[in-house]
Parts: sequence; structure tokens; C-alpha cells
Amino acid sequence: MTTPAPVPAAVLWDMDGTLVDTEPHWIAAETALVGRYGAIWTHEQALQLVGSALPDSGRVLAEHVERATGVRLDPVAVVDELIEAVIAQVSAAVVWRPGAVELLGSLSAAGVPCALVTMSYRSLAETVARMVPGAFTVVVAGDEVARGKPAPDPYLRAAELLGVAPGDCVAIEDSPTGVASGEAAGAHVLACPHMVPIPAAAGRSRVASLAEVDVAALGAIAAGRVLDTL
Repeated sequence: MTTPAPVPAAVLWDMDGTLVDTEPHWIAAETALVGRYGAIWTHEQALQLVGSALPDSGRVLAEHVERATGVRLDPVAVVDELIEAVIAQVSAAVVWRPGAVELLGSLSAAGVPCALVTMSYRSLAETVARMVPGAFTVVVAGDEVARGKPAPDPYLRAAELLGVAPGDCVAIEDSPTGVASGEAAGAHVLACPHMVPIPAAAGRSRVASLAEVDVAALGAIAAGRVLDTL
């Protein structure tokens, strides 16, 4: 008799840049908003917000516009405008990250529960989740946690809702901010960098594409092995 390969208790998925390629949509929305007031928003500035909680992004953008033009913006209204723009873009044409949908399907077939853990608000998170029906047991959105990434709260909440220990889970992330959140929560983190590099670190797994990963690999990561192909 053979012993079944171990599987994670759950897999906790970041959304923007990990599951779907929305980061260009966020950057385009930020650039358009800032430009409407006559200010400039560089690609380098936009990259600094990748993975951040939306209230933080709204505050940074509002402060940037005020410094550049003297116009005061409501950070909450800034966030609302960004979300509306990105939902429109995703609804028109969603771009999945390589290997992500296939890996979700394999996890479902293996009976491994998945959570969507995102700093995007529920309106956008649900828009994406509906495109992969039944893939996610729970959704934790950025407007439903006291502290966003890089704090551990989002991943701790996801594990709590699933009834599993964070240390038995694998969190999949694409940004240093998200990686910090997953690691602070005690999850085993698999980093798949997209817009921003993620450095090597003790206990941190990294791959160039989720197409490199299967359920067995995630089980090994959950058991404490490190997979680093970068």
C-alpha cells in the first residue's frame, strides 16, 4: 500500500497579481485619476502601492494630488473611483495569471479548500470569484478587516473562517507586502512575483509561474519543505 501524498489544510490565495492580472488596471486607474487634476503619477510610484491596503493607497494618492496641485481629495472617494474603474476593466476582459485557474481546479478535485484573501474590496473580489464558481470556500476582502496587509489579519481571518491553523496552510502571494502578511500570520508562503521582485528568505518558497506548481508541491510546502526555483 502507498501512503497518500500530504495536502495543505487549505490554500489562501491573494487576488491582484496572483490570481488575476489586475495590477495594470490599478496603475491605469491611478494614473488617470491623478492626471485629471494635472498631476503626474509615475510607474515607479505606482509600484510602491502594489499589495497595499486600499485606504493606504487612497491616502497616498490624495496627498500626492494635494502636494502637486493644491487640490484636496477625499481618500475614500479616491478608492471608490479606483474600484469602479478596475471592476469595469475586469468585467470586460479578465486576464488570469499563468497556471492559476488550473491549480485551483486541481485543488478542488483534491478536496483542498481555498480562500480568496485580498486587499481589494468585496465588490471587486466577488466579481472575480464569480468567474471561477465554487473555487473559493470563503472570501476575505480588504474592507472587512481592521488591518490590511502587511498585517497578518487577513490571513488569520481566512484560516479562522475555514477552521484550520494558519501553519497548516499555504498562502500564495505576488508582492512583498502580501508575503509579509502571510508570513506574519504563520502560513507557509509561496511567492510568485509579478510586478515587484520578492527576495529569497529562510522558509520562503518562490516560483516564476504557478504553472510550475501542483497539489503535491503545495502539500510539500505545507509540510515545511522550501521550493525556490528563482
